Amino acid sequence: MHRRYYRLVAMINSGADDTRAGLMPAAALFRSLADPARLAIIRHLAAGEARVVDLTGELGLAQSTVSAHLACLRDCGLVAVRPSGRASVYSLSQPALPGLLAEAEAVLEATGNAVALCPNYGQAR
Repeated sequence: MHRRYYRLVAMINSGADDTRAGLMPAAALFRSLADPARLAIIRHLAAGEARVVDLTGELGLAQSTVSAHLACLRDCGLVAVRPSGRASVYSLSQPALPGLLAEAEAVLEATGNAVALCPNYGQAR
């Protein structure tokens, strides 16, 4: 079993000691959520545990695609897995994720989805 060591990272800090390196863990978190398939998996798991076969059926993605995204989310510490017979059951390991996504949706609503039109990160790419 892997041991993970976490440190508190303040994303909003008005002090002069702000550095790009200090924001790297937060940037990595948002990159881990930057794929639509991974977001869909997180959303589905927010409603409860699921097996890969459940997710493939619900999301219309290939088993290999879902498994790869689950591995990424597991490696990031966002998803947990437990054996159940011959299957593996996945769940969110961070209860704050649904709230984070709800806040992101509030930001999107407040900005009129301007991020989707952003030439760097939106659909215009």
